[in-house]
Amino acid sequence: MSRLRIKAGRKAYEIIKDGGFDFDAVSAYFGAAVGPRWLIASGFDLTLLTQKLLGRSRPVHLIGSSAGAWRFAAWLQPEALDAYRKFLHAYVHVGFTREDTPDTILNKFSEIINAYIEDDALSFALASKRYRFSVITARARGLVASESPLLQKSALLVCYLLNLISRNAIYTFADRVVFYNGSKPPPFCFQPGFRGHFVPINEANFKYAVMASGAIPLAVAGVRNIFGAPRGVYRDGGLIDYHLTHQFAARENDLVLFFHHQERIIPGWLDKKIQHRTPDEETLANVVMLFPSQSFIDRLPGGKVPDRDDFLTYLENGSERIAAWNQAVDLAAPLGEDFLELIESGKIREMVEKM
Repeated sequence: MSRLRIKAGRKAYEIIKDGGFDFDAVSAYFGAAVGPRWLIASGFDLTLLTQKLLGRSRPVHLIGSSAGAWRFAAWLQPEALDAYRKFLHAYVHVGFTREDTPDTILNKFSEIINAYIEDDALSFALASKRYRFSVITARARGLVASESPLLQKSALLVCYLLNLISRNAIYTFADRVVFYNGSKPPPFCFQPGFRGHFVPINEANFKYAVMASGAIPLAVAGVRNIFGAPRGVYRDGGLIDYHLTHQFAARENDLVLFFHHQERIIPGWLDKKIQHRTPDEETLANVVMLFPSQSFIDRLPGGKVPDRDDFLTYLENGSERIAAWNQAVDLAAPLGEDFLELIESGKIREMVEKM
């Protein structure tokens, strides 16, 4: 039984059914804000990096929020494979205690980022001809910007209740800010439905933008006043763009690659319990989404994809969590090769499902 499932939006489905999958048709690779669930994507990422399958004929946009941005920051480094493995190791081995505060957790995030991103390599990263990097963050507004747990929680509760009525309520509490590298912002920033700011990413703000994109509300302190961006407190990009919320294709027949940990796509962090809230058909039209099959998930430690709850579950026994996460990474290692085999054999045309 296959370890992978593949779903495609309307245009992408037609393209694959007609002629298969071509990496040169990919104009964007998207990484969602999924916390430790990204570990299941590590084998897929490493396969693409090792074989240099993206960006061969034109630059590919690497677009991510939170964990997605952390992953893709490694792709731009001079020794990308080495950087990615350092990131993987640092992320898996980070430890938390009951004494941790949002400030100490932010410091630990900084240590993870410094473990795989070297300051003197940033000029190289930003000059990449293969990739264009975009980091999605959320600039907190009002009491969501407060570091007082009570005030921030109260503001988020109001936001949650208003979000039940309309997803647009989020913009009362946070602004989308996209940090990008390249001569101009990525195409999705010019779409009619885009609301927010876009800011050039540079050597001075690179690490801060990446770190801010993973600063989970309540759990992690925000990153303040990032250089070159509107002043304020920056938090997890998943607050607004949790999974997939934009049409990322640069052209009509381009493909958007998306490795996800589950079948459901949730627009915003506060939409998790709103089952009917999903991206619209146009947003998904060019998307090729890969995600692990249930038979694969059943083989993972505990029969589930690693998640943030594991930090609490194994709080008194971090070595057990590390072992479980490393086992999940090892089991996910072949998923990239599985995808390549489906492409080369042509079986992808039979396996692909409509979204």
